[in-house]
Amino acid sequence: MYVNGYILSVTEEKKDAYLAVTKIFAEVAKDFGAVEIFENWELEVPDGEHTDYRRAVKALPNEKIVFSWVVWPDRKTGAIAHKGMWTDPRMKDMGEMPFDGKRMIMGGFEPILAYHKS
Repeated sequence: MYVNGYILSVTEEKKDAYLAVTKIFAEVAKDFGAVEIFENWELEVPDGEHTDYRRAVKALPNEKIVFSWVVWPDRKTGAIAHKGMWTDPRMKDMGEMPFDGKRMIMGGFEPILAYHKS
């Protein structure tokens, strides 16, 4: 299993536009082999004493934090998908992103513990 994680900020008034973009992204990611996709909108994100999500993405006062991840069966599938997804016509037709991609944090991770309630 391999996980791509993302943290970014979106203004409240662009929440619907962001959701529309993520639905397209999810459709494309599933077609490229994604196992699970999660998009999470801020409800409780406290300010930290030394660092926090807001400072990490340089969020503006009117922006909400989005915490997202995509689960791939393995790193190779994730890498192939990352390259291929950006050439997919559906991704090219999404238009302008409803967030500042320069402030988005992203990375690839190997899970070291997973718990699933059966």
